[in-house]
Amino acid sequence: MLKPIRLFGDPVLRTPAAPVETFDKELRQLVADLTDTMLDAPGVGLAAPQIGVSLRVFTYWVDDVVGHLINPDLDLSDELQDGEEGCLSLPGLAYDTKRAQRVVARGMNMHGEPVLVEGSDLLARCVQHETDHLDGVLFIDRLDPEVRKQAMREIRESEWFGAPPVVRFSPHAIRPGLG
Repeated sequence: MLKPIRLFGDPVLRTPAAPVETFDKELRQLVADLTDTMLDAPGVGLAAPQIGVSLRVFTYWVDDVVGHLINPDLDLSDELQDGEEGCLSLPGLAYDTKRAQRVVARGMNMHGEPVLVEGSDLLARCVQHETDHLDGVLFIDRLDPEVRKQAMREIRESEWFGAPPVVRFSPHAIRPGLG
């Protein structure tokens, strides 16, 4: 099911997400909703906080491969890449952003099975970008101070800035026993 994407200014985007502890039907539905919303946007990645769910889950669509990763742990190369980066939560904004050239990401799939995602270039950039979302970090936080000022000016002048966030309660528990 398509979900509204939260925009810059929504507090969920700045809140570190909780680890997934329960691999159940609701989690599989979350992965399906993330995937549907990402493909519809279209985007190359989408993290659960971007649809208002504060759990460590993201989906990706790079080189015609659609996948997801839960509770990611990243090993990054020392070699860097610099390339244009945007974000579905910051529509219309794109800036060159430094990232590691290669990534090895370990995590789980929606069934609780171990997953290893290795890649470079766009896949590495996507995995780092989406993992940042899970930590409450936006790509503009990684920009040089002067470029970040310019990005903030562009955000304030955008037609979407300041719109009230769409708030929905998630059926996914953030911690065991909580709804």
